[in-house]
Amino acid sequence: MTFPLPARVHARDGHERRLGVELEFTGLPLPRLAALVAETLDGEIEPASEYELGIRTPLGRFQAELDFDYLKRLAREQQRCPPGELEQAATELLGSLALQLVPLELVSPPLPLSRLAALDPLFARLREQGARGTRHALHYAFGLHLNPELPDTGIDTLLRYFRAYLCLHDWLEQHEDIVAARRLSPYIRAFPKDYVRRLLDPGYRPDLPRFTADYLAANPTRNRAMDLLPWLAWHDEAGVQAAVHDGKVNKRPTLHYRLPNSDIDNPAWSLRHAWHGWLQLEALADDEARLARVCAAYAAHLDQLAPDFLDPWKHKVAAWLR
Repeated sequence: MTFPLPARVHARDGHERRLGVELEFTGLPLPRLAALVAETLDGEIEPASEYELGIRTPLGRFQAELDFDYLKRLAREQQRCPPGELEQAATELLGSLALQLVPLELVSPPLPLSRLAALDPLFARLREQGARGTRHALHYAFGLHLNPELPDTGIDTLLRYFRAYLCLHDWLEQHEDIVAARRLSPYIRAFPKDYVRRLLDPGYRPDLPRFTADYLAANPTRNRAMDLLPWLAWHDEAGVQAAVHDGKVNKRPTLHYRLPNSDIDNPAWSLRHAWHGWLQLEALADDEARLARVCAAYAAHLDQLAPDFLDPWKHKVAAWLR
């Protein structure tokens, strides 16, 4: 069954928009994960190191890895220069400990929106083979990240999508039923209220350099539920790195939506759940008149004296959804 599609399937230059998917989980040895991807998608494994395995498939190149940058870098260095016995033993001990605490990550290539259903059998196979997600343990702050390509890379389009996200954040958080471990973690923090108010102001019409400077001043971090750093780095990599000093910021012309849980071990869950939430954002961003009304209503809500828990925005905004 194909995924429902947004109104704008194609980018301004005519190519079909794409979506990259990143899934964090545990419960499988890394070699087994790579083998399952290869078996399910008719792929071929291309090892990069003990903790990084590429899988070349007809859909593109998938990456299966341990989400631990230091250990991956160490393994690559040891491939170039074999370690002594003591160093090798220390690396193996660190690896065995990391496998108990650090998630595996499966990263898809950018997929055309019309091909997203191809991930359904893969995720089902991982579940059948013992993959465990966010809810399996209290300390599992695992996520599902979506990297959607926008219809174009202009600042006006970015502002529409970003404003739509800010207005829908509370509803999306409820839609995803975010677990306590992820709420308490630093990875998906909400944007500061003063910054949100600035973005909701209809008079705020910055050019790209001004927007980038404002964003980095208020959010010099990857730890946002909607991380704009990859998109901003696509336009100004040096400026972004000067502000955040984070080697994990990879420039690409996509948003980095980090909010959804990774419920891979739940038989009732699939990528479609997060995708349906994203489609609400797409529809709002694509309707400028409705977006302007929602932004005005949210700005008024933020300025009201009553605390949010007495009059939740996540319930109010539902009336604007389609």
